[in-house]
Amino acid sequence: MGWREMLVPADAVFEWIRPGMSVFLSTGAAEPRTLVKHLMKAHSAKLQDLELIQIVSFADAISLKNLQSQKFRLKTFFSGWVADESITAGHVDLIPCYLSRISELLEKRKVRVDIVFVQITPPDKDGYCSLGVSVDVARLAMEQANLVVGEINTRVPRTLGDTFVQISAFDMLVQSDEPPVYFERWPDEPVYDLIAANIEPLIEDQSCIAFSMGPLFESLGRALTGKRHLGVHSPFFSDALMDLVKSGAVTNRYKELFRRKSITSYACGTAELFQWLDQNPAVEFQPVDKVFDPLSIGRNPRFVAIISARSADITGRIALHTGLGNVASGPAEVLAFLNGAQISEGGYTVFGLPSRSRQGMANITTSIEGLKNRVDFREAVDYVVTEFGVASLKGLTLRERAQALIEIAHPDDRVGLIAAAKREAILYRDQIYLAESIRYFPSQINECHQFKGGVEIRFRPIRPSDEEEMRRLFYRFSDESVYYRYFSSLKAMPHTRMQTYVNVDWSDVMSIVGVAGKPGLGIIVAEARYLVNPDGRQAEIAFVVDEAYQSLGISTYLFKLLVRLARERGIKGFWADVLASNAAMMKVFHKGGLPVLTDMEDGVYHVTIPFDPVNDKGGAPCLSVNS
Repeated sequence: MGWREMLVPADAVFEWIRPGMSVFLSTGAAEPRTLVKHLMKAHSAKLQDLELIQIVSFADAISLKNLQSQKFRLKTFFSGWVADESITAGHVDLIPCYLSRISELLEKRKVRVDIVFVQITPPDKDGYCSLGVSVDVARLAMEQANLVVGEINTRVPRTLGDTFVQISAFDMLVQSDEPPVYFERWPDEPVYDLIAANIEPLIEDQSCIAFSMGPLFESLGRALTGKRHLGVHSPFFSDALMDLVKSGAVTNRYKELFRRKSITSYACGTAELFQWLDQNPAVEFQPVDKVFDPLSIGRNPRFVAIISARSADITGRIALHTGLGNVASGPAEVLAFLNGAQISEGGYTVFGLPSRSRQGMANITTSIEGLKNRVDFREAVDYVVTEFGVASLKGLTLRERAQALIEIAHPDDRVGLIAAAKREAILYRDQIYLAESIRYFPSQINECHQFKGGVEIRFRPIRPSDEEEMRRLFYRFSDESVYYRYFSSLKAMPHTRMQTYVNVDWSDVMSIVGVAGKPGLGIIVAEARYLVNPDGRQAEIAFVVDEAYQSLGISTYLFKLLVRLARERGIKGFWADVLASNAAMMKVFHKGGLPVLTDMEDGVYHVTIPFDPVNDKGGAPCLSVNS
């Protein structure tokens, strides 16, 4: 018998259903809409007290109104999308479970399946259908069920991987008269472009990434196109990820699991995405027990879990999105990828969010207590990123975390956060914060340069959270270096002294640090600053460079950078007092390409460096990063 002889009207399927049965529905964009819509409209007395099981429900055909009746009860493993409000209202049952362990529940019949409705492609010449854009546990559910019904949809892409099922595995077939569930692309939002620009330097070439859907990933899909040899191990495949693959940034060459293939369980997006996925050998669909398994994820080196967050508190706890638009960021789903990143060699997690919500409410807060979808495992949160920068939380104390997170909060929220953190004894009671200075903060200064021996140093403005790093730099100096810099034999740099140094009044001070190492993990190896004279025309200049990084040209680069920045602010020249024995500092000034006027008194050079009329081009901008 040919497969067309297996076709029946949707209503004919329901003759096999009895009250109390459990019906498994394929998930998300693969929801069998024709069967479900007919089921929702049917009035047969046999269609009572039915249990519908769906891994991820987008509630396209299963409406809240239907669920309020006594005919149907939906069980789901995911609390996102509109299922969230239905769960809260008591009309949907949530089964808390790691997605990688759902297969075990089915195999042991802890979750019983009597009937399966799945969306499939028409069979090929050898009788094989594809499960299309949703694999999850459909095949296993089919093996457990007494009745398997395939809804054939000619617009479903024939995807590759563990997706093929013989037509003989079906008892009945229904021809779909509905298009698949499509999702329009999110509109561009400038704030997410800024967040993505801050995330981009954190993603190294050859990393393996997990993507999802939403405005953050639309921006990231564009921001990461300059990367090389990325891998993809992602729960959801979206249009943004399609664009990233098409750009050539993704080769999957350095993955350990499914090398040279992008791996996913679900696709959600436009008709263009579905057409691109059709028989595309670069993308493989695998069941959730492989895609969501932390051990499988962790086999990929440099795995980066990128997660869109709703809110973060100043200790590093995260609240995820809820409700409509939340496709793939429930706690169980996120935890699988957090754990996978922790197992992965060189892996880490990145949470991105705007500093404020669309309603203007602060997204960086003192506490996320009371919010749903919380990630309370602060240990698993490596980076938090807003449009104002990157907070690298690895190895930081709660006090240091608070400082780092407050710095990437909205500027208008920082004073309140500082005050609240002091009340909670998270920050020191004497913590300085120069609120009026923030409008002068030179956020545009994000530069990098490669020095002798291939040493790359990134330069940015100093921040209050640099206090500990600056203290460590101080204690690495020899007594001679300390004396050259401070003109005294300092032996200690306690909090009370160092915090006044790193809390800069940007209206009359410019302070730039040089950072060596990977973004977010680097150490401060240099600092240069100038302090404007009361007349506003001249400024005193000073440098410190870690002794392990001297003679590379860092001081010369910093000098030229400060000259450029000073000129932009209308300053006419620098001055400094330099010990006569500090030949290295004098050499830096002479290499700067500007006149160096000196006056010696008591073994100290008083150096004056006028800017005009000498032309100096200063440093060259490079990567935009906050680290």
